[in-house]
Amino acid sequence: MPLACADEPTAVEFFEAQRWGDTPACVHCGSVNVYKMVDRKTGERNKRFLWRCLDCKQQYTVRIATVFEESRLPLRHWCYAFWRAATSKKGVSALEIKRHTQCSYRTALFLMNRIRFAMAPDDATPKLNGVVECDETYVGGKPRYKGISKRGRGTRKTPVFAAVERSGRIRRRVVADVTGDTLKEAIREVVDSRALIMTDENPSYNGIGLEYAGHESVRHGAKEYARGDVNTNTVESSFALVKRGIVGIYHNVSKKHLHRYIWQFDFLWNNRELNDGERMVLAIREAEGKRLRYKGANVL
Repeated sequence: MPLACADEPTAVEFFEAQRWGDTPACVHCGSVNVYKMVDRKTGERNKRFLWRCLDCKQQYTVRIATVFEESRLPLRHWCYAFWRAATSKKGVSALEIKRHTQCSYRTALFLMNRIRFAMAPDDATPKLNGVVECDETYVGGKPRYKGISKRGRGTRKTPVFAAVERSGRIRRRVVADVTGDTLKEAIREVVDSRALIMTDENPSYNGIGLEYAGHESVRHGAKEYARGDVNTNTVESSFALVKRGIVGIYHNVSKKHLHRYIWQFDFLWNNRELNDGERMVLAIREAEGKRLRYKGANVL
């Protein structure tokens, strides 16, 4: 656990250092002509850890314009939650955060969903390139039918599509169904047209190679799992991590919020070569400029 979780002043200074470095700036106007507000009697920092801008005359804190804006939960708890979310390969449950921080379950759940929102990819994220494996799976719920011939028909599970570069980045998303139109549109949104597509024999992918550098597939139904360099082993292993996390840590994830958990798993995958501290710092920095509001939510 990082030392920043030890007490509130240390946590605040840690968040300020990650956001501004050695040059604190006003979150309203961008001016660096700012100063820390202190208590006149003690000379110590203001209890709310306020800053004041001498140019626009406004007060602010490090929380403004981040996922933890307007949260009354101490920043040391946010720091701990960021640490656990960024370093737990299979995720961390809100119940565990609740026990460790002594907040309510609703607060812990909202806190974790805000952190997952900070981990979400933005619109400027480059598309995947090179050799890209694509596949789909079903998450949560129980299937109405069993057997390899049904392919999700009648299922209560939620379909999730994934595209992953060989030894590179991953992009996953919850999709409405696994029809050809839906899966091909998902590929177009996240994969560069110069990429070589690898899939299984699902007929929904038929014809996608015409829009890309090529399309190769393996026949899982015929017990073919690799043909030279043609395989989907990477994307399947990425799904295995998601399912182990959901079954072992979260136990059940609603369709409404599944995409948030996918963001977290993707963030961990895409930054797997960073050490734990670097990954945590990156997650905190990604929290700037993002807000997540729940209409009518009465949580800390």
